Amino acid sequence: MTRYLASFLLFCLTLTQPLFAQTLTVTTVTRPPFSLVEDGTDTGFSIELLQALAQKLDLDYTIDRKDQFGEMLDSVSSGTADMAIANISITASREATMDFSHPIFESGLQLMIPAGQSGSPSLFGALMSSDLLLALGAAFIILFGGGMLMWVFERRAQPYFERPLREAWFPSFWWALNVVVNGGFEERMPRTPFGRVFGVILVVSSLFIVSLFVAKITAVMTVEAINASVQSVNDLYGKRVGTVSNSTAAGFLERRDIEFFDYAGLEGLIDAFESGSLDAVVFDAPILSYYTSHEGKTIGTIAGPAFLQENYGIVFPTGSPLLEDVNQALLALREDGTYDAIYRKWFGRRD
Repeated sequence: MTRYLASFLLFCLTLTQPLFAQTLTVTTVTRPPFSLVEDGTDTGFSIELLQALAQKLDLDYTIDRKDQFGEMLDSVSSGTADMAIANISITASREATMDFSHPIFESGLQLMIPAGQSGSPSLFGALMSSDLLLALGAAFIILFGGGMLMWVFERRAQPYFERPLREAWFPSFWWALNVVVNGGFEERMPRTPFGRVFGVILVVSSLFIVSLFVAKITAVMTVEAINASVQSVNDLYGKRVGTVSNSTAAGFLERRDIEFFDYAGLEGLIDAFESGSLDAVVFDAPILSYYTSHEGKTIGTIAGPAFLQENYGIVFPTGSPLLEDVNQALLALREDGTYDAIYRKWFGRRD
């Protein structure tokens, strides 16, 4: 009888032991500022939140850092990892194959464009375009040539042109310029037959020259407007857009019928952007914001406000016994100020 009683007490004692006495496997992926490695140590907003949760629940864990986001999620759905934490958006499709904790971060998507780009065309930019500079150069050559040709015709008949070649080039150019712009110099009317015919041709052609010049400026500014930097989602059509494959950003672009280049991981996406292969990047707002304020501050800039609001959560295999306890611990961390302290460290004060 005593032996049975001892066995029963031992069984009850086993039930009162911590549910998570074993060392848990937590998988993650490098996504600054949520999960990264600094000086050989795992850190980041999500990692520090994990540390606080482990302390609250008296958990032991090891971190299994994956190269790709999909590998991290596959580890959870297959049951080889007990949980995953990074910047994992809570979506219906993911919820179908795994369980999510309460939201741990409010996020959204955002656009990143090359630094220094302007969102609207400028007259100065149009005037400095190579096409317009070439047109201006051609116009000056034509005016100079026309003025010198008039000097050849009129230098012995018109007092204005009676000067040696070394002194005639600018007055001749000035005469041609006034003919084109103002329609001619009445007091310096050509007197030779050839000069009068050529003068009429210049006056008539000046109407077309001025019209073509104005049209060229308009065309250049229109092209500049079309090629202006991306400022909203509607500007993405026809641009070289990049994002991470199988991400919520990729799903958003597909729903909007926006063609894009997809990359297996964030590193490949950033490399393509830095090499100039992309006009814009669509991805998680805090990831892009962190990049443009740190290593990419001279390379990229944020365009427009965040859109498609979404929440991040911690992922568990379906039916995991960890889920309820982690949710309770998350609520406790918010109530005692621990969550806010971690948030301020990585993102500053919330609005």
